[in-house]
Amino acid sequence: GSAWIIDAVRSYAPGFIFTTALPPALCSTATAAIRHLKTSTWERERHQDRAARVKAILLAAGLPVMSSDTHIVPLFVGDPERCKRASDMLLEKHNIYIQPINYPTVAKGTERLRITPSPYHDDVLIDRLAEALLQTWDRLDLPLGEKSLAAE
Repeated sequence: GSAWIIDAVRSYAPGFIFTTALPPALCSTATAAIRHLKTSTWERERHQDRAARVKAILLAAGLPVMSSDTHIVPLFVGDPERCKRASDMLLEKHNIYIQPINYPTVAKGTERLRITPSPYHDDVLIDRLAEALLQTWDRLDLPLGEKSLAAE
């Protein structure tokens, strides 16, 4: 803009430039979501169900699921480069994004993939995830078997 416009915005609309407040529409949406979740248990119950199913399917497939008391399903990799390669391969070949977790977030030698299922991941998606992970584990020659490091 012109110098005049820039000066006018800087002088009369500092909130436009310097605010970190969320837009009203986003605040309203968040408030409505909180209101809904206060009265609905479906989302929480389904979330726990999906996490349990992911853990069960991956364990049954022989993948190294680490112990976790939360909805997070950590898969042991144990090597930072292969952890990143596994994440990249899952995205490139299967359109699945799973966050690689490396040092310093976790101790060296305990690198893992962190799977976070949602209430909306259905059985078909979970089965596809298991197959994609098995293919990735095979291609990268990653170790199979349950891992019971400290719960995440």
